[in-house]
Amino acid sequence: MQMPTPTAHAPRAQHKLMLGALGVVFGDIGTSPLYAFRESFIGHHRLPTDQFHVLGVLSMLVWALIIVVTVKYVLVTMRADNRGEGGSFALLSLIERFADKSPLLPAIAAAALTATALFYGDAVITPAISILSAVEGLSLLDASFAVLVLPLTLAIVVRLFAVQRYGTATIGGLFGPIMAAWFVAIGLLGAAQVIGNPQVLAAVNPHYALRFLMADPVGAFFTLGTVVLAVTGAEALYADMGHFGRNAIARAWLWLALPGLLLCYAGQSALVLGDPAAIRSPFYLMAPPALLIPLLLLATAATIIASQSIISGAFSVTQQAVQLGYLPRVNMVHTSDETHGQVFAPSVNLLLLFAVIALVLGFRSSDALAAAFGLAVTTTMVLTTLMIGFVIFRIWRWNPILAVPLYVVLLVLDIGLFAASATKFTDGGWLPVSIAVVLVLLFTTWQRGRQLLMRRLAEDAMSVDLLLKSTVKVPRIPATAVYLTSNKAGVPPALLHNMKANHILHERILLVTIETQLTPRVDPEARLSEEDLGGGITRVVLRYGFSEAPNVPAALAGLKEGLDPMKSSYFLSRQTLVPSRKPGIALWREHLFAAMMRNSQSPMSYFKLPVNKVIELGSQVEI
Repeated sequence: MQMPTPTAHAPRAQHKLMLGALGVVFGDIGTSPLYAFRESFIGHHRLPTDQFHVLGVLSMLVWALIIVVTVKYVLVTMRADNRGEGGSFALLSLIERFADKSPLLPAIAAAALTATALFYGDAVITPAISILSAVEGLSLLDASFAVLVLPLTLAIVVRLFAVQRYGTATIGGLFGPIMAAWFVAIGLLGAAQVIGNPQVLAAVNPHYALRFLMADPVGAFFTLGTVVLAVTGAEALYADMGHFGRNAIARAWLWLALPGLLLCYAGQSALVLGDPAAIRSPFYLMAPPALLIPLLLLATAATIIASQSIISGAFSVTQQAVQLGYLPRVNMVHTSDETHGQVFAPSVNLLLLFAVIALVLGFRSSDALAAAFGLAVTTTMVLTTLMIGFVIFRIWRWNPILAVPLYVVLLVLDIGLFAASATKFTDGGWLPVSIAVVLVLLFTTWQRGRQLLMRRLAEDAMSVDLLLKSTVKVPRIPATAVYLTSNKAGVPPALLHNMKANHILHERILLVTIETQLTPRVDPEARLSEEDLGGGITRVVLRYGFSEAPNVPAALAGLKEGLDPMKSSYFLSRQTLVPSRKPGIALWREHLFAAMMRNSQSPMSYFKLPVNKVIELGSQVEI
């Protein structure tokens, strides 16, 4: 049975959310006309600019937007939200909730980790190629302006990452009107060209794409590697769902973004059919000379915004990775009191900034970066399609008569785009793949290391009954001690260390375990559960969704007996990992895990504990 999609936002806010979605979600895919059509004819595998090839490429672009973006993401994949959240981790959590015993789960988890890692690779390339492609239009005004391209691009990149701390609500409110103007402008420019050469409208017939494929299969195959540039950013529609909701994103795409893109690609095709020399810069040459400077300014603004969708998605994915146990704790700032999914990760923002600057200086042009662009996107698309297939057939259980043909079309097209993009591996495609390999290593090392660490702590933990029997004569002080522990079955090491060092116990002891659920948010009434273990000791479990920021003091206020902040102290166990050759993981990965632990955000700030009420007690552990 198909799962219902909850309404994440009130209807009266839909128009505001649509405008915000235009400013955050559609920047990447919206600025693809700057380079996608051109690269098919002047890229690594050039095509002649005759009617046969121009209409063939246009037909491929049109149907890529319809099948990949509209059908696959907007109509199918975005229905597989996990209570409003999207992205690979949200999809994995959804599958785990409804098919937790499936033998395919390890493969699905590996696909989700790989897709997430590739998403970060895309997040590095998108700002570089988008902004470079727009600023390069300066050379059309005057060839001498070419020397300004790199410094101006770097200045824009630095400014873009500097404003991320204000949050996607504020940024979307500023960027939304600009992107609305962008889609209207590129649509009007394209329409003006189409009126002068309406034969390009015939390309909406897939016959032209199929004829190109049949007559020149090799050329058509390599062209798929550039056609994919037109759908880069489609994954952001799914990853950014938590920021704006499915309805707002779908409506913004169908009502404005898609029509604007289709008209723009048709306009570039009409221009090139009339003047083949215009292929050197078909986007800018659609505009009359008097409008070139305003268009250049609007394009620059749009490409700045283009980077926003992927950056916002990177923040959301990072939060999910931390909560689901694939990354160490990092500082996450919630930038909106109204929308849960809007977050900012300062450390991720800084790393992306340095990576984008290095990329701009290393590749120096959008043409060079185009070869690196696409492989990460298409690999992610294939993995997403494989995962969504599980949802379609095992969770939703759609009618196979309709679902199988639809799924085959989606999968075959994704595999074709991936295969064509893979041919550019040595030309730059290696870059996002290398980033993904490193990130998958970090994800799996942290996950495996935490599993071994918790197992070791559980083996060494004293039972509560034994503690009570051995501390009958230990003095109790009239106060409350809150011990945070990942083990729900024993006594945390910090409690034992405190008792051995100070020879006392608190009158009231709370053993608090924080659990991350496979949903983005947890209902307030299900947040806390408590169990009286006797002897003044209470086991407390706090539950949070993978898109929520834990606030332990606020949650403990819901205890039956309450919690007096003036008479309460928080005790934390800080483990220092001692790498050893015990069975578990390779020694070099133990060193890596230990380094990740040292650089993890302090639990005091991550769990919002009061600074003057926290006591940390350390111990050494071998895994």
